[in-house]
Amino acid sequence: MNEALKELLDLLDLEQIELDIFRGRSPEERIQRVFGGQVAAQALVAAGRTVPKDRNVHSLHAYFIRPGDPSIPIVYNVERLRDGRSFTTRRIVAVQHGKAIFTMSASFHVAEEGVAHQASVLPQVPDPETLPTFQDRMFELVGDHPELRDWAARPRPVDARYASPLTWEAHLDPALRSAQTNVWFRYDAELPDDPLLHVVLAAYASDYTLVDTILLAHGMAWGASDIMGASLDHAMWFHAPFRADDWLLYAQESPWSAGARGLARGEMFTASGELVVSVVQEAMIRRTK
Repeated sequence: MNEALKELLDLLDLEQIELDIFRGRSPEERIQRVFGGQVAAQALVAAGRTVPKDRNVHSLHAYFIRPGDPSIPIVYNVERLRDGRSFTTRRIVAVQHGKAIFTMSASFHVAEEGVAHQASVLPQVPDPETLPTFQDRMFELVGDHPELRDWAARPRPVDARYASPLTWEAHLDPALRSAQTNVWFRYDAELPDDPLLHVVLAAYASDYTLVDTILLAHGMAWGASDIMGASLDHAMWFHAPFRADDWLLYAQESPWSAGARGLARGEMFTASGELVVSVVQEAMIRRTK
């Protein structure tokens, strides 16, 4: 297990400071704001701590209200909205400096039998083991630029293998622009058999590349284009059990962007083709010049 994954698992082990009140921290990095996937993952951990073990999260709906301050802890307040016979609903508010920075509603459901179908199909892409790592792809792009090489070499908790162009590649070559992205990812270590942990780690990873799908359609890239952006809201539906330490294909597309906003949606498949997660996110995308 690499140090970045160890650090992430430690960040997800929230401190309980009162009934239904939890405290989380951010990595000790020089970043301007907290990564949205981290806040969503920690909020889901807080909610899961208040739910019976026989109920698994099946959906979440979240809003990013203010940028998170990485220099101070985040307090997560959980409100128990409903405890029914089959469904449990929680509302979570993340607070810093006395103000809400993030809200989430999450619903949990007992396992039941029912009608089943799957219309979505696993895209035909190369196997992950045949693809270079994200770091190797970036090294080829940034050359000898010291700051960018340091950024590309930074350890990450998620092993991501792109089966489509990177935003930096599309920025340099307009022919590579597309509104679709396919990314294999997994956490490269054997993880505990806690279903909530695997869902939480998928929520964390889900925010890595969705906004990039919007940028890819326009040949823009963080650090290469005069843009600023932020996640506005985020929704996920969890359809079936999965493991985040096995390869998952994250198939993403951006159907629309305009008016300084863009929409992206994604589906996560197991390597065998089972659809296990659906994701939708809207983001702010502004040109700074």
